[in-house]
Amino acid sequence: MPDEKTLTRIANPTADDLAKEFREHSVAEFFKKNKQMLGLSGKTKALTTIIHEYITNSLDACENANILPEIEVHIKELEAEHYEVTVADNGPGLTRETVGKAFGQLLAGTKFHRLMQMRGQQGIGASGATMLSQMTTGKEIHVITGNDKEVISCDLSIDAKYNQPKVHNIKILTRKFRGTIVKAEFKEMKYVNNEQGPLEYVRRTAIANPHAKLTFTDPSGQTIAFERTAKTIPDKPEEVKPHPRGVTVDELLNLAKYTQARRTNSFLKIELDRMGDTAVKEVGEKVSFDLNKDPHALSWREIEEMVKAFKDITFIAPRTDALRPIGEEQIKRSLQTIVEPEFLSVVTRKPQVSEGGYPFQVEVSVCYGGKAGRRVGDEMRIEIMRFANRAPLLFDTGGCGITEAVKTVEWKRYGIRDSETAPLTVFVNLISVHIPYTGAGKQAISNDEEIVEEIRLALMESGRKTARYIISKEHERLKQEKKRIYMKYAIEVAIGLGELIEKDPKPIEHKLLETVAKRLKLDEQQEKKMEAQTDEDLEKELERLNKEDKKKGKAKKPAENEEGGEE
Repeated sequence: MPDEKTLTRIANPTADDLAKEFREHSVAEFFKKNKQMLGLSGKTKALTTIIHEYITNSLDACENANILPEIEVHIKELEAEHYEVTVADNGPGLTRETVGKAFGQLLAGTKFHRLMQMRGQQGIGASGATMLSQMTTGKEIHVITGNDKEVISCDLSIDAKYNQPKVHNIKILTRKFRGTIVKAEFKEMKYVNNEQGPLEYVRRTAIANPHAKLTFTDPSGQTIAFERTAKTIPDKPEEVKPHPRGVTVDELLNLAKYTQARRTNSFLKIELDRMGDTAVKEVGEKVSFDLNKDPHALSWREIEEMVKAFKDITFIAPRTDALRPIGEEQIKRSLQTIVEPEFLSVVTRKPQVSEGGYPFQVEVSVCYGGKAGRRVGDEMRIEIMRFANRAPLLFDTGGCGITEAVKTVEWKRYGIRDSETAPLTVFVNLISVHIPYTGAGKQAISNDEEIVEEIRLALMESGRKTARYIISKEHERLKQEKKRIYMKYAIEVAIGLGELIEKDPKPIEHKLLETVAKRLKLDEQQEKKMEAQTDEDLEKELERLNKEDKKKGKAKKPAENEEGGEE
């Protein structure tokens, strides 16, 4: 039993007492306790996120090495809620020095420190999967990797306390192999085959990455192959420098600390995008110190002065040639092959710049009819496919800026009466050197006003193309109906007139059909002249067609009674 003095100290700890409890934790320990921040919570979500992380790394590695990706994913059920996941790629492989960092050290990699368009950004994902395997099964993951020099296999885990990889059992293999195979077991998972499951993730990856061949084997042993529809590897993304309008005081101070420039004016031109002699001169006129000063000696206040000066200077917009869109033809080919719609339109907007000075670009497609949309039981529902730098986003739909943009479009204006139940697939890919994700799990993008508006404008443009297709389809239907009725009555009138004037009805019929053909051609020319150009025009035309359709429906009933249901 503690004495009274001890009990008092427990109830009222001093600064020295609290200091004894002070601990420093590694980033691995942090994410071990907060795995939901990596998207590794929830039985279904965690399994799909693991597949996402492995595929993302494989695609980035293949493209960096200029290799057409071939990725195989195999999920095997070992027992209830216990799976073995194997992902194999034909990438450049890893070295003995990098294999541990790639799979066993969080925030290590080739991505986090570079400002360039890539699927992954933080160097967390694959190591996060290793940590989850360890946490749920107590087992190490197994890796086989082959590069141009050697093929090795090893077992790997994470020392969470120090965020360091533990690599065991390293063996040199004699077989020839180039690429990486990772095999890991996970418990407390659930495989589902729905729009948030691993198969759907692979399907959407194939759509946004037409140059990749993906093969997926589910726990039942069924294998589905998504063949590549393009044989060209996307151009390598370029690394860009921070733009003066987006750089913060802290970022600029860090750049100044490590720059090799000896004078501040040189430092600005070397480390920042769009900073030329004219801009440097303007900065010099707006700050209180000499720009010949050594940048390593700049104070926080002096950096603040420069960042403030940047706001008053007109810079050329950030470089946008570092962006690598999928391309309209490739999106079209992918969607036609995998979604199989009746009609689709693709729109790529011009690159824009977000408030932080980051360039971004939007690609969208609206697929209508055919096998577009998603079937839930007996009902048809709209399918929204969200992508960021070609990587599918399957979760956190409601809080995503892409979903918000889709919802703000008035689809009725484009001939889609009820978008929620229409056979409609909406594809949106946002590309940027910095995707504004809402969390480290990278499942949704923030509601950035400029990005949401760009997506909305792209969808409206694509919607107009869809509306024109719907209108032309309706025109063609009405034209065929009109032609059928004209021809029917032309024949009957020719027979009656022939009897009346006692002449052969055939020449009369021929003449009447010629007149019908001319009339239909005139109608077609008139429709082309009246082709809708604006949203308002499209809306009026759709309204006119709807009214015409309703009128015909009303007129049809008495005719059916009189003529036995024919007209």
